[in-house]
Amino acid sequence: MNKKKVYMGKISYINASPVYYGLDHGLLPPWLKMVPDVPSALNRKIKTGQIQVSPISAAFYAMNHRDLLLLPDLSISCHGRVLSVILASNYPIDDLEGKKVMFSRESASAASFLKMIFNQRKVSPVYEVGSVNNFQRISNSVDAVLVIGDAALTHPWDQVFKYSIDLGQLWYEMTQLPFVFAVWVVRRSFAKKDPACVKEIHNWLLESKRQGYQHIDKVIEAGKNKLHLDQSVIKEYFDLLYCDLDDQKVKAMEVFFDSLLDQGILNEKPDITFFKP
Repeated sequence: MNKKKVYMGKISYINASPVYYGLDHGLLPPWLKMVPDVPSALNRKIKTGQIQVSPISAAFYAMNHRDLLLLPDLSISCHGRVLSVILASNYPIDDLEGKKVMFSRESASAASFLKMIFNQRKVSPVYEVGSVNNFQRISNSVDAVLVIGDAALTHPWDQVFKYSIDLGQLWYEMTQLPFVFAVWVVRRSFAKKDPACVKEIHNWLLESKRQGYQHIDKVIEAGKNKLHLDQSVIKEYFDLLYCDLDDQKVKAMEVFFDSLLDQGILNEKPDITFFKP
């Protein structure tokens, strides 16, 4: 029996590589179609129904929790430093009042998180959204820039800005908790219509992740080749990343969402609801 095609998002940065390793190496069934893109584009595509399952920004889940369900034991998280979510700045955070801060178009959780930090510290920068590809030009036009993903790893932000603030580390210092940047979700309507299919996709993802950690040396090698960075940098990066979603990370999400609610970034308290077949 031919299954109807299902479209699944895939983060185009290397941070999700462990989760997709098995699917990239023969596990992918013919009816499951991968859609690679940056997090903000995957956020849009799951909202409009172009894709049914995807990793998305944790903050975007909170904003759309009524339409989405979390898939258990999948996330992109850190416990302290993360290396790939940084605020490169010419000033300490508390001195950015009235200064220009640029966000990449690709971020949602990190942008919400940074706005929350500014709100808590009663600092009001002037926000701009733009491309962060040309790091030298950016350093001449803004006072600080939030960079995420591969661009944060590959450009020497600490050479063109005075400060390089790791947001994973900053969150840990504030809360003593991990930070969850991305989660895997399914559209509620799709899960209701075909729970058996969602269960199968979830099982594929967990098996794919298991194979990724079993072959982490190959994941590191592929990351090194893609970004043309030292193997030691990529190894350190994957050592700092977590792709599970345990109770402590769920608690960290609740704390993050409560903070977003307090700051008026969310207009209601989101339910953290998992897909249960």
